[in-house]
Amino acid sequence: MNLQAETEFHTQNYSKKTFLADVLEGLKSSPKKLHSKYFYDEAGDKLFQQIMDMPEYYLTNCEVDIFKNKTEQLAKIILTDNEPFDLIELGAGDALKSGYLLEYLTKENIDFTYMPIDISGHILEVLDEKFRRDLPNLEIKTLEGEYFDMLDKAMSISQKRKVVLFLGGNIGNMYLEESHHFCRELRRKLNRGDILLIGFDLKKNPHTILNAYNDAAGITSSFNLNLLIRMNRELEADFDVLNFQHYQTYNPLSGECRSFLVSLTEQNVHIGNQAFHFEENELIDMEISQKFSQDDISRLAKDAKFHIIDEVTDSKNWFVDSIWQVF
Repeated sequence: MNLQAETEFHTQNYSKKTFLADVLEGLKSSPKKLHSKYFYDEAGDKLFQQIMDMPEYYLTNCEVDIFKNKTEQLAKIILTDNEPFDLIELGAGDALKSGYLLEYLTKENIDFTYMPIDISGHILEVLDEKFRRDLPNLEIKTLEGEYFDMLDKAMSISQKRKVVLFLGGNIGNMYLEESHHFCRELRRKLNRGDILLIGFDLKKNPHTILNAYNDAAGITSSFNLNLLIRMNRELEADFDVLNFQHYQTYNPLSGECRSFLVSLTEQNVHIGNQAFHFEENELIDMEISQKFSQDDISRLAKDAKFHIIDEVTDSKNWFVDSIWQVF
């Protein structure tokens, strides 16, 4: 997702009313919590671009490695007896990774329809224009809305076999219980023989993971703290950013990589006419990035009643795209 598109995406889809309601609910909870989806204002977009360019942040490059250099292998796994299919991408964004697969399938004259799903109509317009220019033979049908609503729509408008992409390690942005529920819900909507290709960031050297979210230059820290600045600007809050500190944890046993902000002093923060008290060293829970072992992935697939038919890793074996089928 490019910066302009991502900025417009968040601006148009998260109203001030929704933003305020989520913030108030989160700060009234125990422990206090903020939603990471609100990281992305204009400044947040620029900071995240810097994060993706950091040498420590390996995730994007790992999955690009798979889709760029193992495209034919991926294609062979998802193709079944030259049967036409719909290729559905959940949260397509700019299709940076899937674009390699789309190009390969199109050049091989494979009979398929690409159905990118995204909540942003603007993103989908950009994507549609891009592929009509770069891959004029690609049949594309954009679907604007929430994942499961649009998956239902895709199932209703086409009876063809479905191949669903859920990339970027986005399954890791959920707690394990949520990821199990998500996969069960996906399975419920698919038919026998349908395929799910899902990206997982694998457990690895704990320092490698921790460094990706706690870089020496402090970009990730600025990215998290920027949400406080956004709240000051948009929600009439009075956070003193200097009174909060980024703190990152990684538990190599559970695979939970979690971001927090720490209150450096006892203080009161106001949002409009509401006050929130912070004790010294009190935490705000900001984000989770779950990492997985092969056993974790197997349990997730089995619980949702999928069968793992193959797995493709990057050259470092740091990331895996696991291919599941409904049986």
